[in-house]
Amino acid sequence: MASLDHPQLSGLGRNPAVPPDLLVRLAAHKAGRHGMSLRRGRLEDAVVEALLTHGDDMTAVRLHGDRISPAMRRRIAEHPDPAIRDAYGDFVRDMVDRGVTIGIDDLEEAYGRPRTELAAAPDARLRAAVARAWYGRPLSVQVGLLADPDPQVRAAATEQKKPGVPPEWRDRCLADPAVRVNVARYTPLTLDQFAQLMRSQEREVFQAVAGNPYLSAEMVARLLDVEDPLVRVTVAQSRHVDDETRDRLYALVEAEQADGSIEADVALNWNFAEPEWLYEAPLNERMTYLDCRYTIFRRVLASCHDLPAEAWHRLDNDPELAVRRAAARRPGTPSDVLERLVRSDGDVLHIRPLLVDHPNFPRHTLRTFVDEPSPNVRYLALQDPELPVTALQQLASAAEPFLRRGVARHPNITDALLEQLLSDPDPQVADDAAANSALRPTRMHRILTAAGL
Repeated sequence: MASLDHPQLSGLGRNPAVPPDLLVRLAAHKAGRHGMSLRRGRLEDAVVEALLTHGDDMTAVRLHGDRISPAMRRRIAEHPDPAIRDAYGDFVRDMVDRGVTIGIDDLEEAYGRPRTELAAAPDARLRAAVARAWYGRPLSVQVGLLADPDPQVRAAATEQKKPGVPPEWRDRCLADPAVRVNVARYTPLTLDQFAQLMRSQEREVFQAVAGNPYLSAEMVARLLDVEDPLVRVTVAQSRHVDDETRDRLYALVEAEQADGSIEADVALNWNFAEPEWLYEAPLNERMTYLDCRYTIFRRVLASCHDLPAEAWHRLDNDPELAVRRAAARRPGTPSDVLERLVRSDGDVLHIRPLLVDHPNFPRHTLRTFVDEPSPNVRYLALQDPELPVTALQQLASAAEPFLRRGVARHPNITDALLEQLLSDPDPQVADDAAANSALRPTRMHRILTAAGL
């Protein structure tokens, strides 16, 4: 995050090209220290010493592990100020006390003990933290966590599908209020276990059971009368439901949505469950969903890679953008389909790889996106690392700050454009310009001198 008052300094702190002697000077300013906290890789000892001199306990929190040398780790461990000496450990322990998930390596470093010992620590909050963080724990450790006397530990141990619950522990877990909902989501159920869960009459239990991928047709049939929108939508996605029943369930939820039900709206539009069974279904069965009126089925179908050509033609022209984007991620997507989709609707920047990174995407067309009317599409021109300066100048004058930020980060930026963007009224643009490794050392010096550093 950029410093609102001193974005050039926070940006310099992130800049990988800033030499150590300038980082030492930068450490004297709060904004510079903030930017340096976001740097990747190991910090030079002299830089760490400067951070310890000018910073506080929050600065010291980020000085740990491979980020600093063994010598500086010893320096911090022996620091005369306990706030500095214990900063990282205190931070991790605070996260543990708050129930915030933190990496297992961080737990081992902060507590100075191996994960096998931490899993049996006297503090239940620490045992719960280990259960949330140690994904690959062996079954023997998992069994110990399932038998833990503290309900928060047992709950943490069952949040994820793996390592799971051994068959001999399922009855016990399904009867345990602390873990019942978690386990009901993913554990294969016998008919008796299913009936036991249904007798609970708890809404969360019903919702968890409805999403269980191992339900039999008989179990699904017994869920049809549960008057809960999320259960109805989830059951409608089951492989054991025929078209008529699916239509009826969706119609009931859509009617509730029309009457103003927030629960129904969430079930229809904010429910991330999907019919995962469809991925593994035989091709002839999957093809029957090509014309399904419910987008989620067509999107899952479009995520398969073994469909015939006629199916791809239909999916590439699907009325729903989510379906078209899913289809475009297949290995053999034609270049013209990719270009047309991106030029029309842009890309999804938080999903990697981008569509413009697809091997078949005609990357020579990226620079032509500069003249598209949509700013989201114009932004994609910046994915061309050799974008001409004239195009960068055009985007640098855009009204949208995110476009100017993209120019500020571009590897082909000129000194003149960097100078322009360093003074941009949006602090995030100025921060990104200062963080660009193309910034010349002479300009770095001038920024520090202007700040009195």
